[in-house]
Amino acid sequence: MELGERRGLETDVYQPAEDSELLAESVCERLSSDSYSGDESGRTVLEVGTGSGYVADRIAEETDARVIASDLNPYAVRQAREREKGLEAVRADLVSPFVDDAFDVVAFNPPYLPTEPDTEWDDWMERALSGGEDGRAIIDPFLSSVARVLAPGGSVYLLVSSLTDVDAVVERAGQEGFSAAAVADHSFPFETLTVLELFR
Repeated sequence: MELGERRGLETDVYQPAEDSELLAESVCERLSSDSYSGDESGRTVLEVGTGSGYVADRIAEETDARVIASDLNPYAVRQAREREKGLEAVRADLVSPFVDDAFDVVAFNPPYLPTEPDTEWDDWMERALSGGEDGRAIIDPFLSSVARVLAPGGSVYLLVSSLTDVDAVVERAGQEGFSAAAVADHSFPFETLTVLELFR
């Protein structure tokens, strides 16, 4: 769906869509798999850019992990806190306020739609959707900062679109010390969505 079409659906907070569902399912499946056997209740998960809180809520409901939701958008933080069971939600720019080695898992469905600068709107929905000219304007700074908050042996689950050049994202992740594996994908007529698992 084009940026302009998404804008008519919600003006302040990104609502769940196919990308949200794919990320939520992937993280829940991986946390429940044999590779995460052990004291699941001792795990801490951060969802960056939580939007409505849908993904964080799913992880909290379907696993025993403690889940922290964060977003730069204050309306999103409020909406996440107001979900039926309530989420621990904080306002944050990517991972900047969190301490080192704090999270076993970090999940992120970033703004990834390539957008020409002269067609952007300066509002919260634009910030939730637009990834700049190459779709990676938010992904790259995230990749350069997320390792600091990741606990030893932890993983990052990053949703990327074919519109953003998945190979370029994997290459950048490698430059930041991560190996990458595709753990899920879903194809649409206009793009393919992929969840990458990043680990050191």
